[in-house]
Amino acid sequence: MAEEKSSRNFIQEIIDEHNRSGRFGRKVHTRFPPEPNGYLHIGHAKSICLNHGLAVEYGGQFNLRFDDTNPEKEEQEYVNSIIEDVRWLGAKWQGLRDDDPQAGVIWSSNYFQQMYDWAVELIRKGKAYVCDLSGEEVSRTRGTLTRPGTASPYRDRSVEENLDLFERMRKGEFPDGSKTLRAKIDMNSPNFNLRDPIMYRIMHETHHNTGDKWCIYPMYDWAHGFEDSIEGITHSICTLEFENHRPLYDWFINTVNEGRTDDGSGPWGRKIHHPQQIEFARLNLTYTVMSKRLLLQLVKEGHVQGWDDPRMPTISGFRRRGYTPEAIQNFCRDIGVAKFNSVIEMVRLENAIRDHLNQIAQRRMVVMDPLKVVITNYPADQVEEMEAVNNPEDASAGTRRVPFSREIYIERDDFMENPPKKYFRLAPGAEVRLRYAYFVKCTDVVKDPATGEIKEIHATFDPATRGGNNPPDGRKVKGTIHWVSAAHARPIDVRLYDHLFNKENPMEIPVGGSFLNNMNPNSLTLVNALAEPALADAKMGERFQFERQGYFCVDRDSTAQRLVCNRTVTLKDTWSKIEAQTPLIIKGG
Repeated sequence: MAEEKSSRNFIQEIIDEHNRSGRFGRKVHTRFPPEPNGYLHIGHAKSICLNHGLAVEYGGQFNLRFDDTNPEKEEQEYVNSIIEDVRWLGAKWQGLRDDDPQAGVIWSSNYFQQMYDWAVELIRKGKAYVCDLSGEEVSRTRGTLTRPGTASPYRDRSVEENLDLFERMRKGEFPDGSKTLRAKIDMNSPNFNLRDPIMYRIMHETHHNTGDKWCIYPMYDWAHGFEDSIEGITHSICTLEFENHRPLYDWFINTVNEGRTDDGSGPWGRKIHHPQQIEFARLNLTYTVMSKRLLLQLVKEGHVQGWDDPRMPTISGFRRRGYTPEAIQNFCRDIGVAKFNSVIEMVRLENAIRDHLNQIAQRRMVVMDPLKVVITNYPADQVEEMEAVNNPEDASAGTRRVPFSREIYIERDDFMENPPKKYFRLAPGAEVRLRYAYFVKCTDVVKDPATGEIKEIHATFDPATRGGNNPPDGRKVKGTIHWVSAAHARPIDVRLYDHLFNKENPMEIPVGGSFLNNMNPNSLTLVNALAEPALADAKMGERFQFERQGYFCVDRDSTAQRLVCNRTVTLKDTWSKIEAQTPLIIKGG
């Protein structure tokens, strides 16, 4: 029991204590509340997995709620992508249905009338006022860390005047930015969020859900707690930057509850539900940026090929690159939940997908940089089918047949004319194993007489080693290389993706520069490769290990005539040992 208790994170411990005390009636109800102003990234995946995982663990409920309070930046494209991402990660919200992607989805805009009514209530209680200061003036009068704020000259307007102005704001009588509704809290508070924060701003924008019904829209801090309250959320789990906002979250609900009672006999009626906000450290990954603003810049300026570019840290980008939801879930469990911000090494996420794909991905042989080998003692008109294992980690995956002929292609890197010591691949006079096929020995090197470039290799094979088995004389070879039959090879397009940035912290910006200066010029390499014929029938989204190359996923750009494959991850980490000051270029990166 002690071991089980010590393994629980601090959020689980808080919920456990709430359940012991009976708070919230031993219920657990969580939510994921994205703003539809961009695609979700890997940091959101951590929040989704955490919130949904807690609901599942405690037999509770999970909501998907869109914080659609800013129509100026929201688009249906973002809504659709968020729903797809959350479903893909395996999170199931209340009311989810397969036949209707938006079934059960909740919209903050559905609560606009109730939130407006509560704002009117705060005005009546003398806790809110209409302010005519501009946004710049509001910012300037909020003071500094060492100097208290200055009260707005409109702070002491009468309740009647505030009610009239707020109603006229709602009716659209004032231009954008001319007035705001502010909470009357404490301009001397050490917490800036309590220095009369803005509750509503004027914005004459058509809303996707409410149309032109509203021209005033609630600020997130005002809306957040009430959305949670209306839905009966018990544990409002936020990232750490909202820790200083928690007093405001509580103040708004407590202020509405002033004059309310549990039985509804108070002058303002029944108390509204008060959730518990809990903050955890957001996910930060090396070699990435997580700001939606910066990700949008990458997309709009054409530095990447859209939000789902496989180099982007978006969930859709990882999905297109070949990541699995299970790998991301395992990664989120592995890094755990912390109270303090830190940066997680990208290799931990890469290891998660390596581990999962090693278990589930079928193997195929693909040659990226072909060099022809002619096996001179093999019959010219003979073709054999070699039995190849689909996945050595999964016996149920079975085997496939791979054609073998006199002429094959190997990787150019797998031959060296003047090899160093401990080079165990093909070289003049050296013998290697062709995977699933035969032992072959290099007998001759054919070069272009004009350039000296190696054009092809001549070799002989040992018929006694069929299947790659050791020969009867007991001799062994240390090198095993992959290959494809020249007559049967299928051309495919391969995209070798690597880190989008070449610095662990892309925000270490040179003087006068931007984070764009840290982009990796080798983040994408295009390769025309040759594949064994078994790959030709692969479907979009299927994942494979290209033997000795890495893990790859069939891209949506594939056609019936030509396959396009994205590299998900290399077979092992190629970055962890690279010193930041050493300008190395990784092959294929």
